[in-house]
Amino acid sequence: MSAASHQRAFLLAASAVFYPVIFAGFLLFEKPGLGLGHFYYVPVAMVALAEGAAWGAAAGIAATGFYTVGIAINPHLASSQVMTAGSIVRLITYTSMGALVGWFASHHRDLSDRLRIASERDHLTGLLNTRAFDAALTARFEQGRPFGLILADMDNMKEVNDSEVHAVGNDVLRLAGEVLARDREHGDEVARIGGDEFAVITNLPGSETVRALCSRLTAELAEEGISMSFGWAVCPRDGETSLLLFRTADERLYAQKLIRSRLTSAEIVALPTQAERLALRSRAG
Repeated sequence: MSAASHQRAFLLAASAVFYPVIFAGFLLFEKPGLGLGHFYYVPVAMVALAEGAAWGAAAGIAATGFYTVGIAINPHLASSQVMTAGSIVRLITYTSMGALVGWFASHHRDLSDRLRIASERDHLTGLLNTRAFDAALTARFEQGRPFGLILADMDNMKEVNDSEVHAVGNDVLRLAGEVLARDREHGDEVARIGGDEFAVITNLPGSETVRALCSRLTAELAEEGISMSFGWAVCPRDGETSLLLFRTADERLYAQKLIRSRLTSAEIVALPTQAERLALRSRAG
């Protein structure tokens, strides 16, 4: 259970205790002019903070009910005070305060969630950024279950940026991110960890399955006209720390880049530009 869930559970449990305690205190000690009914604002606010505007208003209605019943059966108060303008004002203030506090709490939670997501996402691709990816990798080690780490690096990003406008390069990076994140297994994490560098945490535990995933990603990217090299490592076989896994995956990535660099200049010239590929893809879509 998250910290936010713990806080909401605590607020609801505390409000469930406060209602009967305030009601009992009202029956025993309330006298004209004392004003113990004001304490009902506390559990109303608790419910509103935990559940939002609608439940806050409902908590205000419940507080009004407790307050009205308390007046009716309190021997120190005249039952004629039940249906008065003051009771109606109390209903309005309880419910409006609960709704207002609940609305503010819900708005604050939504804003906090958006800020958290923005702080964890790469602005260009929408994938996890480096900080969030490091946290996800640390969490995987803490779980103690096997997983695979894949590092990916585009083979010709510098040439794209040098020969074409940077907007095309950004489009290529976005497209690469879409392909890497497409049809991933539940729980897999994909991140952009550098200019043209990406990383994937996958639940696939075996070396052969992780290697096969790299091959499949290479083919899918090639279909989009993107050349990318991959390196991989598996925990715990290749290491039980992020440093060891990154080192192993980076070594395999470097080895693959050497192999892929054997593509001749004539073959490179024969390939369409990234702008042409993106235009063709746009027309096909």
